[in-house]
Amino acid sequence: MKRWTGVATCEAIDLMRFFGPVFADVAPEITLLRPEEVEDTAEVEFVFSFVPANDAFAPYPNLRAVFSAGAGMDAIAACPSLPDVPVFRVEDPDQAQQMAGFAAFHVIWHQRRMGDFINAQRAHKWARRVGDQSPTLKRIGVMGYGPMGRAISNGLAALGYTVTTLSRSLPDPATPGISHMINDNIDAFLAQTDILINVLPLTSETTGLLSAPLFAKLPKGAALIHLGRGAHLNEADLIAALDSKHLAGASLDVFDTEPLPKDSPLWDHPGIFITPHVASTPQFRAVVENVQKGMAALDA
Repeated sequence: MKRWTGVATCEAIDLMRFFGPVFADVAPEITLLRPEEVEDTAEVEFVFSFVPANDAFAPYPNLRAVFSAGAGMDAIAACPSLPDVPVFRVEDPDQAQQMAGFAAFHVIWHQRRMGDFINAQRAHKWARRVGDQSPTLKRIGVMGYGPMGRAISNGLAALGYTVTTLSRSLPDPATPGISHMINDNIDAFLAQTDILINVLPLTSETTGLLSAPLFAKLPKGAALIHLGRGAHLNEADLIAALDSKHLAGASLDVFDTEPLPKDSPLWDHPGIFITPHVASTPQFRAVVENVQKGMAALDA
């Protein structure tokens, strides 16, 4: 049996704590070590990481691949010591379904103003409100049409929402029941979006995209569901858009600084629903199988 040796390294997270037992169970042909456990750096063929230190890859002269422990690989791609080797991210259909369910929850939260009912319950008030339940009353815009965007769009369309996606190019074939627009038409896309869902990747073009100019192009009373990357969002501009009542609310699952600092004004804003980066997480077994398949492919 072919055997491989890798290193698990990630700032702020002990990947071995979570994944070590799974590698031992699912992929016994892989020896996964912490950096301090490596005796011969020349034997390390891959690095398993999510947020690597700047010098994380430098000690290993014979790296053949880097594997992300999650769907995102922004921090890995930005690492200055990253060598010219393939970088694999996790593509887990279950994770996309988790994201779709999470997005649907927040769409319904904003569309049906569920926060009002929580406040009414606290006040022991029977605040019945009718006439706003139909999904046909809100137009959903999904920015990003990768695996996550597709799952979100399909799920919301199945619930009866009008869904339009925005991406670099039109999908071929188009998805029945879903409208598609390209980035050049972003102004028209925003103008017809009542609830905006962001699942874009982080690039130089998308950094800071969720800011005052974009918010101004949404209809008054629109809501934001931010599930992409923290650096997409200008937090001060969001607060200003909420305070001016141009935006009615926002759900935020990702932040430029994580954990979100205790003194962040986002915590206490009445129009913001905060979750701690939990919209979706890959199953540990799927992550390990991704490493297993990737190394086998390199040897094929």
